[in-house]
Amino acid sequence: MRYYQKRMVILVLVLLATCLIVFNFHHRHVFVPKEEKEEWIQLQESMMRDETPERCAHALRNPINFSGTMKVTYRYLAGTPPIQKKYLTVGMASVKRKRGSYLMDTLKSVFEKSSDEELQEVVVVVHLSDFDVAWCESQAQEISRMFAPHIIAGHLLVVHTPEEYYPTLDGLKRNYNDPEERVRYRSKQNVDYAYLLNLCANFSQYYIMLEDDVHCSKNFLTMLKKAITSREGSYWVLLEFSKLGYIGKLYQSKDLPRLAHFLLMFYEEMPCDWLLTHFRNLLVQKDVIRFKPSLFQHMGHYTSFSGKENRLKDDDFKEEPVDVKP
Repeated sequence: MRYYQKRMVILVLVLLATCLIVFNFHHRHVFVPKEEKEEWIQLQESMMRDETPERCAHALRNPINFSGTMKVTYRYLAGTPPIQKKYLTVGMASVKRKRGSYLMDTLKSVFEKSSDEELQEVVVVVHLSDFDVAWCESQAQEISRMFAPHIIAGHLLVVHTPEEYYPTLDGLKRNYNDPEERVRYRSKQNVDYAYLLNLCANFSQYYIMLEDDVHCSKNFLTMLKKAITSREGSYWVLLEFSKLGYIGKLYQSKDLPRLAHFLLMFYEEMPCDWLLTHFRNLLVQKDVIRFKPSLFQHMGHYTSFSGKENRLKDDDFKEEPVDVKP
């Protein structure tokens, strides 16, 4: 049984590596250095020789892989990139919804739940990723009106990635029998996050992923610092501060270029939260490290995809936590 499981794991990794090689060679926006191509070929060959998955994961961890940011020209709609490196980047992507709009309330929560001292160590980056440029510009104007002091202080940056940088979103594989519209939506979402991560790679020491319909705990940065300090001396890729979706997922910024490439390479294969799990596993963090109480709560009532009602809540969320523990 163990031998069969091992063979299956190796087969999956071989398929992943093959897809990575093909995608790297042909994707029109990502330059792949010769060294990186050779590294992926070596990874594929090692897996074909039936070497252990740990050896394969080690190859993925090699700094050659995904080591550089992608060459993308962003539109800066409000604010400017931080001059000095911060402790934490809070990143979120937002698109036009069919029903409801929560972005302003999310930003309000991030700033109101943080002290002035905490905000000095944070930059919030909003990726307005809808292809409707007029909507993006109107949202940026509203953000500028509501949060002008934070933009002036360098705490808030609003960007847009032009549609020309996106890979094709038509005729994608319909994995899991998803409707074509659903496949297009989740595939674009993967690219939205990939370009957001790519932009934020050098802004701070740590990066936390939020959605655009989130309510924050009071002094969440202080709680995050406590959690990070508690993991000093131990290896980790991903720390989680919510059990829902993409909310409250914390990374070390040094891993963001690799994660950005990873999401872009497999953008049409599966939803983002599944890809995040695969990324964690490939970098050999086998167990989920989730801290409680949760520091972020989903507050939206309707999905961003279809506008259907969605009142999902994290029952581990606490408004004013005094500590967090795994």
